[in-house]
Formats: sequence, structure tokens, C-alpha cells
Amino acid sequence: AHKAHSHTHTQSCTANLVGTHNSVRFEILFSLTLKTNLQNLVTDNVEVMEGDVAVISCRVKNNDDSVIQLLNPNRQTIYFRDVRPLKDARFQLVNFSDNELRVSLSNVSLSDEGRYVCQLYTDPPQEAYADITVLIPPGNPIIESREGQVIEGNETEMTCTAMGSKPAATIRWMKGDKELQGISKVEETYDHMFTVTSQLRFIVTKEDDGVPVVCIVDHPAVKDFQALTYLVVHYKPEVKIIVEFPDGLPREGQNMELSCQAKGKPHPQQINWVKVDDDLPSHALITGPDLYIENLNKTYNGTYRCFAANSVGESYDDYILYVYDSRAGEGAPRAVDHAVIGGVVAVVVFAMLCLLIILGRYFARHKGTYFTHEAKGADDAADADTAIINAEGGHNNSDEKKEYYI
Repeated sequence: AHKAHSHTHTQSCTANLVGTHNSVRFEILFSLTLKTNLQNLVTDNVEVMEGDVAVISCRVKNNDDSVIQLLNPNRQTIYFRDVRPLKDARFQLVNFSDNELRVSLSNVSLSDEGRYVCQLYTDPPQEAYADITVLIPPGNPIIESREGQVIEGNETEMTCTAMGSKPAATIRWMKGDKELQGISKVEETYDHMFTVTSQLRFIVTKEDDGVPVVCIVDHPAVKDFQALTYLVVHYKPEVKIIVEFPDGLPREGQNMELSCQAKGKPHPQQINWVKVDDDLPSHALITGPDLYIENLNKTYNGTYRCFAANSVGESYDDYILYVYDSRAGEGAPRAVDHAVIGGVVAVVVFAMLCLLIILGRYFARHKGTYFTHEAKGADDAADADTAIINAEGGHNNSDEKKEYYI
């Protein structure tokens, strides 16, 4: 019974110790967790151009006098609080307080790139990481063209190269105010740098002559980095015939001058005048691009053609000559006069016809009245005079009726 009681007591003591140990452990863990949650360690990534200054900031919220230190990518201590154990004078203390450790790194090089560690001495220690990325801008972009000059309608090819950048650059193309799509290729060099080459192909027209083609390099370290070249496009001449004189219709006896205006690249070296399906007039004079003809007549009618040629090709323009007689142009006013006269005559004729119709009806109406009066009393009369006298109205009206009869 004593042994059993002793065993029971031992188990009870063990249970109390275990309970006490678990309680203490829980309190410690809760305290550490609460402390860790209250102290937040933060930092930021840094992008810096080669040769510039990078600033690393280790910040703590609600610090309880825990120690802050900064380590390099090899986990060597750069700063422990405000003390710099690392013998690199490029690291300088910018600010130190209970809540921040801020350090600058001057004259940054590619070897400084990596992950830096902000460390807070808590239990367990806290760490935050700041990645330093070193930006190296590319060299001046270089544009190369497959040919110095292009004939209209042909394809041209250009390349633009941006060398020695980190990270790799991107290349865009502009022709005038229009963006074109090139094909880019990225190559990594032995020193972990990048070279980008973009190739552009397109068909040219004569309107492209003198238009700038721009290679634009985009990179985080630079802005508006570009190179340009101007297109040189050769095209065959554009020909147009201009009548210098006479003004208006060409007439017999006048002089005429036709000017052949030709534009091309290269400039037309040869300009010729011909008459289609016939020879030029014997006294026609050609002076450079101009054709001069004296004393026009109808035998000169026909198509006159001007040819212009350069190294690209040949073009022409036509002028159709029709010579009018010396009175040409006077018929129009006369035609107008005849029309007016014809209109007036038509109106007069119409008015006369209307007048004749009215008079005819008037006379016809009065002629009927005469026959009516003549009929009255005529049947019993011995002769015409007696008939008039015996008509209605008696003798008093006989003079009037005889007068009307006459």
C-alpha cells in the first residue's frame, strides 16, 4: 500500500512538472511571437547606374533597442549599429537611429550587384533583403544600311545595334511618323553584358526619298537614346508639258511654246521632243526642255510628246495640238445674237397669227349680220333697192342700211 501510494504521488508530481513546463514554454513562445510581430524589419530593392550612388535603408517598426546590422552578399558585416567593420570606404553611414540604419555605396560597379541583408538581433533574428541591380547603359546605337541608295519599288534592309548593356535593351524603328516592326536578336557576352541587334526590311517608294529612319533604344538607364539616317531613293522622271503661250485656244498665225518639266532622281540627263506618227514641223525650234513653233497652221495638228530619261528609266507626257482658224472664238457671240433675233421673230409671228385670228372672227361675225338684214323684206321686193327700203325699221333707216351695204 505504501509503494502504491508512493507511485501515485510520483505520477502526480510528474504531471504537475510537465504542466508547468508546457505553460512556461507557451508563455515564452507567445512572448517571442508577440515581440516579433511588433518589430517589423523592412527594406527596399535598389536599381542604380554603374558609377552612381546606391542607398540601402534598413527600417524597424517599434524597435525595443534590438541591434540592426547590414551584411553584404557574402554575409560580411558592413555596419553593426553605427560601426563599420568592413574596410571599404565606399560604404558610408547616412543615418543611424533606433528605427533605421541607412548606408550609401558610392561608385557602384557590376561586382557590387547582389542581395544585401538587413538583420535585426531578436530571438530568433529577423532578416530583410535588398537586391541591388546595377544598370549599364548601352553604347551609342549604330545604324547600317545594306545599300546607300535604293531604287523605288525595291526592298531595303537596315540594322541597328546597341552594345554592352545590362539588362538587354529593346529597339524600336520609326520611318517619318510611322512605327515599323523590326526583328531583334539578343546576345550575352562573356562579362554578362548584352548586345541587341534589330533588323528592318521594307519596300521603298519615291515619296520615301529624304525621309528619316530612326532607331530608338529603350533602356532603364537612358532615355531618348537614338540614331537616324535618311533614305536616298532613286526614281524615274515625272514629266509634265506646260503651255507657256498662247493663252487660250491656239489659232492660225500665232506662235506657240511648250515647256517640258521633268523631275526625277537622279535629275533627268536627256529630254527629247517628237511628234507622234509624224515629223516635227521643219521650222520648230528645240531649246533645252522647250519646243517653239512659229506661225501655227492646221497642218501642225497632232500629238506632241516629250521624253525624259535618267539612270532609273524613261517617262513621257503628251500634248494634243489643234489649231483653230484666226476667227475662232468669234462665233459664240454671233450665235447668241441669232438666237435673240430668232426669239424676237417668233414672238412677232405669234402675235400676228393671234391678230389675224381675232380679225377673222370679228369679220365673220359682222358678215352674218349683213346677210340677215338683207334677207328681211327681200322676198316681196321687185329689186334690191326696193328690198332695202322695205326692210325692218321703215324708210327712216333706209339710208343707214344702204350705207352699211356699200
